[in-house]
Amino acid sequence: MSFIFILIFLLLLSFVFKSPWFKGKFGEFLVSLLFKLFLPKDKYTVLHNITLPTEDGTTQIDHIVVSPYGLFVVETKNMKGWIFGGEYQNIWTQKLFKVTNKFQNPLRQNYKHTQTLGTLLGLETSLIYSVVVFIGESTFKTPMPLNVTDARGCVDYIKSKTTSVLSTTQVREICSSINRGALRKGFTTDRMHVKHVQEIIRSKR
Repeated sequence: MSFIFILIFLLLLSFVFKSPWFKGKFGEFLVSLLFKLFLPKDKYTVLHNITLPTEDGTTQIDHIVVSPYGLFVVETKNMKGWIFGGEYQNIWTQKLFKVTNKFQNPLRQNYKHTQTLGTLLGLETSLIYSVVVFIGESTFKTPMPLNVTDARGCVDYIKSKTTSVLSTTQVREICSSINRGALRKGFTTDRMHVKHVQEIIRSKR
């Protein structure tokens, strides 16, 4: 009986590890670790897994980096293989051996995040930067804009902005406003957001 239990447990564990949910969460964890190691705490405050209400539901932001140099809204993609896409293309392509997958342009996905955040904070969009970071064994096969990058390139991009546009007080107030405006973290919020995303997908079929 114990052997069967262990076998079932291992099968379930394997299923979880291969699921898109786990890959996404693991990718977000790696980016969080990267920020913790390479972004000085005296200049950068990092907020993770922020879910904000919108007019039609919710939008979930993987990471928000708040600094004197502006806000960086970071979308994480944990993917393998070759990545094809253009800044203005609706759909990008992932090729992994003989398998081809299509996915939404993450820049368009992140656009809603930046707009929602800007509305919440009453900030000009020029102070909010959209960043897409690919974690995993992926290779860009088409030219990408500077704000679409790999793990270390993400840190370099954030650090490339060196002009102070926000005071220490403003940075502190922005962090407080985000935390007040965000929905409480937990299973209920995550499930509500997933349901909203599924409804959007169904409406586009």
